[in-house]
Amino acid sequence: MDHPVTALPASIEAVLARFATMGREDKMQALLSYAKRLEPLPERLAGLDRAAFMVPECQTRVDLFPEAHDGALHFYADVNMRQSPTIAAFLAITFAAINDQPPQSTLAIPSDFVSRMMEGIGLSAREVGLNAMVARLKRHAQETLDRPASG
Repeated sequence: MDHPVTALPASIEAVLARFATMGREDKMQALLSYAKRLEPLPERLAGLDRAAFMVPECQTRVDLFPEAHDGALHFYADVNMRQSPTIAAFLAITFAAINDQPPQSTLAIPSDFVSRMMEGIGLSAREVGLNAMVARLKRHAQETLDRPASG
């Protein structure tokens, strides 16, 4: 079933515009700041079987957990922030834009989002994993839309 895709979330647009004007050092500092904002994984999710939530394309272990409530999605991630601050920052930025929004907001993330965010940083090896994370988020959003409404 096709579902309309909404426009790019304004917060993602703002981040992309901000990052486009920054040099490498400023981007790295901004990423470190964002990494500290990643919401911790709730205990109720920590005990789940991780196989369905793992993003195997990532160099570092990353598990993404979606929760759907009242037509909105909320994502959580389990990632070692000290080992992978770039990933934590990227997820914090992305989640700030799409959490508690309808699945269409996640589906509206542009295909070049990762390359635009990471441009000029010199971490191109991370882009495969970051793109895989975005693809996983979009897959969860599409599955939520395709799930029959209960009731």
